[in-house]
Amino acid sequence: MSNLIVLSSPHMHSQESVPRIMWTVLACLIPAGVAGVIIFGPDALWTIVLATVSAVFCEWLIQVLTKRKITILDGSAMLTGLLLAYNLPPEVPFWIPVIGSAFSIAVAKMAFGGLGQNIFNPALVGRVFLMASWPKYMTAFTRPFNSDAVTSATPLALLKEGKLAQHISNWDLFLGIRGGCIGEVCIVALLAGALFLLIRGYISWHIPVSFIATAGFLTWAFTGKGFFNGDLLFQILSGGLILGAFFMATDYVTSPLTRKGHLIFGIGCGALTAVIRIWGGYPEGVSYAILIMNAATPLIDRYTKNRVYGTKIK
Repeated sequence: MSNLIVLSSPHMHSQESVPRIMWTVLACLIPAGVAGVIIFGPDALWTIVLATVSAVFCEWLIQVLTKRKITILDGSAMLTGLLLAYNLPPEVPFWIPVIGSAFSIAVAKMAFGGLGQNIFNPALVGRVFLMASWPKYMTAFTRPFNSDAVTSATPLALLKEGKLAQHISNWDLFLGIRGGCIGEVCIVALLAGALFLLIRGYISWHIPVSFIATAGFLTWAFTGKGFFNGDLLFQILSGGLILGAFFMATDYVTSPLTRKGHLIFGIGCGALTAVIRIWGGYPEGVSYAILIMNAATPLIDRYTKNRVYGTKIK
């Protein structure tokens, strides 16, 4: 009689863990946050602090009230609050990040059972909730490096209105010298953090590249005068495309499991983003595109699952 014990998977282990991954992603987002504070001033820092603290407190409170294990040190709640803050204008009222973080944690995460069981990206759910509830505050942006806090439309909003400013260059967009949300404007800071995640293998290129390429190609093809006369770089560098593609669409819980599924997911996100930007009434479509594809993730997983070892391909 053998004394071997057969345990359930996983059978292979590594030094990686949920807290380590979460804190690494948080660290990679810090450059974008620092850039946002430099560009927009102390109001941006205040918004970031309120959003992250509110998210952590809300998760702790729910776990205490429901007698669950306290897991606020794993970094997931703080990451949700930080991503929500990065999707907010810098000068929103103090209660906007508080309510948004509470909604993200309580409704989009804990109501589904907590980390690993949520269907939609919690930070994006919070942002969409705030946009639907208080659009006035969510679309009031501040000019960069302006102490007088003069409101300024985002480049995508100007393009939607047919008033694209000639003074906004692609270099300005790359460095973040434009109106926008706190964490989405400085592309160079976002790419620095994303590059580290790619090198370490925390994310793969499949979702970000297919997302950005699809959105860029379609907007290039249909936003100019005639076909294929749009500004490709402008569409890629504007809005929250880079932030969404690298840091929110790649969420482990709400994205597909396989590489083929990643490509389908990214293409879907890019196509929906382009459709909203080109023909929708809203100048930006990244948040809605990712949430819609989050809903399609189980179906994508069903039809792209890997072959079970030892079975034949039909």
